[in-house]
Amino acid sequence: MTREPTPDPQVDLNADVGEAGDTEARRVEFALMQVVTSVNIACGGHAGDDETMHEAVRSAIACGCSIGAHPSYPDRPGFGRRRILMPPGELKASLAEQIGALARVCGRLNARLVHVKPHGALYHDSSHDEQVARAVYESASLACPGAALVGAAGSRALAWWGGWGATTLAEGFADRRYEADGGLRSRTLIGALLTHPHEAAAQAVRLVTRDEVATYGGSVVRLVIQTLCLHADTPGAVNIAAAVRHSLEASGVRLRPQRLEKP
Repeated sequence: MTREPTPDPQVDLNADVGEAGDTEARRVEFALMQVVTSVNIACGGHAGDDETMHEAVRSAIACGCSIGAHPSYPDRPGFGRRRILMPPGELKASLAEQIGALARVCGRLNARLVHVKPHGALYHDSSHDEQVARAVYESASLACPGAALVGAAGSRALAWWGGWGATTLAEGFADRRYEADGGLRSRTLIGALLTHPHEAAAQAVRLVTRDEVATYGGSVVRLVIQTLCLHADTPGAVNIAAAVRHSLEASGVRLRPQRLEKP
């Protein structure tokens, strides 16, 4: 059954950036920054280096976006989309190094690092593996105290992080299909991506205004989100982003970036 609209709906619209490998991909990322309200910047684990972080932070400042770190397993060949088995201490050290690197770039540019969002396999593993979630929490606490942690809506990661004292942000996806358990459909399966702008926009509006999403199998899952992700590497990403923002605003949704409450 479709739920009643959420009163005074609002959401942060985010995109993963700093991952571009060529000029066209960088163009897409910058175009997305002009649409979204927050960005998650790759900081060396799966992509990115000091130069790309500097460029991404400068662009985010120019576009008025809040800035977050997007650390991953140290797996550039696999783009961070493979689980890497690591001792907890080594994983924590790697993630702290990545987050710290972006924090230093932000410091040089007088910008603030507001949140941390794990990338790829690290994101998904945090949702069901407490040791991985703990490594994310402890590395963020060490490298950027007070930063909010972004995780999948309804995941155990959010409960663990919140229980350990972190501010959390529940995330949904405009351009990814969901399964009946509330998780994302694997990228290896047909129908994992929503590449039609109107389809992605409709999912975004439903997530934000009704706290629900239709799954690949046709069922409806309840998901309460605070931030909504768009991917720069989804085909037609710029058109999708424009459609999502237009539809959200036309539906009375207020878009606002994440901000740290403490100075």
